[in-house]
Amino acid sequence: MARGNFGERLKRERELREVSMDELTKATRISTRFVQALENEDWAKLPGGIFGHGFVRTIARYLGLNEEALLGEYDSARAEHLAAAPAKREERIPPPPKWLPVAAVVIVLLLVTGVFYAGRYAWHRYAAHRAEKKSAASLTAQPLPQSGSMLTGSAEQSSSVASSSALLDLSVSTFAATRVRILADNKLLLDAELPAWRNRHFSANQQFEVTAGDSSAVLLELNGKAMPPLGAPGASGTIVLSQKDLRP
Repeated sequence: MARGNFGERLKRERELREVSMDELTKATRISTRFVQALENEDWAKLPGGIFGHGFVRTIARYLGLNEEALLGEYDSARAEHLAAAPAKREERIPPPPKWLPVAAVVIVLLLVTGVFYAGRYAWHRYAAHRAEKKSAASLTAQPLPQSGSMLTGSAEQSSSVASSSALLDLSVSTFAATRVRILADNKLLLDAELPAWRNRHFSANQQFEVTAGDSSAVLLELNGKAMPPLGAPGASGTIVLSQKDLRP
């Protein structure tokens, strides 16, 4: 893709729909300087990663464009910019001072000596504790637990560990300050005002229920897969996510 194609296309699509810069920024809650940086392909003024993708998704959604196609053009244009950027001049690393190997040997010897004496001290403590325990056991005999109860306890512990493993990972990224409420398996995990440019992760076994005061200010990813918006731009919305949302 030639330099400028992505930004020129984005500006042309906005102007064809007679959407002013002010109208677009108010509807999407994206700063004017970020929209202008996208249209001018001024990558130095734009954040990368999921926030840059979030900008493009939100603008494409508002203008009625294909989100995935516009994201592909954005990634190609940004990759070309990174490939064309001049590599930083390699800086020669000065050789280490001559005394450094000697100091390293001394430090290693000190560590080995410390570990030896610490292990010796711990062994003497363990031997004394074991002897004291045997002496107490010879004076007072205590019944051993039933093997059945031990197996039952082990099974219950294994069941508890298995049930605690999370199957779903939810990533919540905010482009503007908004209130977010998250339920995981009907348990409240979050109900607070999140600031802009914040990324949080939550885990659940079966499902999430997410509510946001401003749908366009939140980007959701379930197990790394982008989820649809909660509602219309600028309005509150609620969405329920589960394993079925990961199916192609």
